[in-house]
Amino acid sequence: MTTNYRTTARSFDFVTFFLMLLLISCGLLFIFSATYNPEKPFSSFFIKQMIGVGGGIIIYFLCLIPDYRTLMRWGYIAYFSIIVLLIFTLIKGSIGMGGKRWLNLIFFKFQPSELTKFLFPAYTTNYLHHYKKTIIISFSMFILPLTMLGLSFILIQKQPDLGTALVILFSGLILFWLAGLDKKFFLYSLPLVCIMAPLIWSFVLHDYQKNRIIVFLGQGNQKKEGYQIEQASIAIGSGGLFGKGLFNGTQNRLRFLPESRTDFIFAVLCEELGFIGAITMLLCYLFLFFRAFFLINTLKDVYAQLFASGLILHILLATIINIGMVLGILPIVGVPLPLMSYGLSNLWITLACLGTFQNIMLRCR
Repeated sequence: MTTNYRTTARSFDFVTFFLMLLLISCGLLFIFSATYNPEKPFSSFFIKQMIGVGGGIIIYFLCLIPDYRTLMRWGYIAYFSIIVLLIFTLIKGSIGMGGKRWLNLIFFKFQPSELTKFLFPAYTTNYLHHYKKTIIISFSMFILPLTMLGLSFILIQKQPDLGTALVILFSGLILFWLAGLDKKFFLYSLPLVCIMAPLIWSFVLHDYQKNRIIVFLGQGNQKKEGYQIEQASIAIGSGGLFGKGLFNGTQNRLRFLPESRTDFIFAVLCEELGFIGAITMLLCYLFLFFRAFFLINTLKDVYAQLFASGLILHILLATIINIGMVLGILPIVGVPLPLMSYGLSNLWITLACLGTFQNIMLRCR
């Protein structure tokens, strides 16, 4: 047993673990700042996130215990249950922020769509493992996973939650690319999407999502629909090189910046720590992802590589989309910044993915 502990300690990747803890700590710091009130410094949001971090760290280490292959098998089964749960959410879900995205549990609300990020890589990898012992280029083997991915996208967008739906869709497609799906599929899909664009615009997107895209393209009511990105731009620009100092951001303090504790927490950081602080945080994310994909390339099992890639891809895409929309180079789609934004569902699933990623590294390297 002692030898096993020593082996685990030697194989454990402390670099990704400490980077994860650093980003979580930064998140707590700026959630505190975004929700600070002199009369009640520790807001309910900050306290919930603190408790959520404790629960998330427990989830992280629990994901290290079972063999990752067991998680793949259970994930395969559980994914079908999540499809049912997504349908149930559309019928009986809790309404908030303009959609039915949450289920009311005893002590908190949970967002079932977040579980899709964790279970879809498990489902896909396990499916491909049983379909062929060696992954080959064969379109027929991808029909069912593609169908399940499309169904997940539709159900999540119907909530509506375009941001999460897009993260799951694109991370799934990249996973299929890595698994060997014929590149002609992606080539032929592009003109098909262009042809279907008017139908998607008319029947899939909601009015507020259309307005956000129109404003991003420089049209529409810039004062109304463009308010969020305008205030975020002011916050980022006013931060300058070194920022205004912790807890001194005026856009944040005076409540001009909407969703400052969730989708726009990066703007809070930029205003208070400036360009230097923002670059430092971006480098932490960059180092985390480079380290993760470097470790994935050291794995000898192709299915372990696929599973690990799927667990990291959605975190990478969510980070790119969130920072892109805060900087105004992407439309606003409501994607939280992984590990930093307020929200227990997103935090717990992200930590479950990172814990399972660590699990794979412990058993396959």
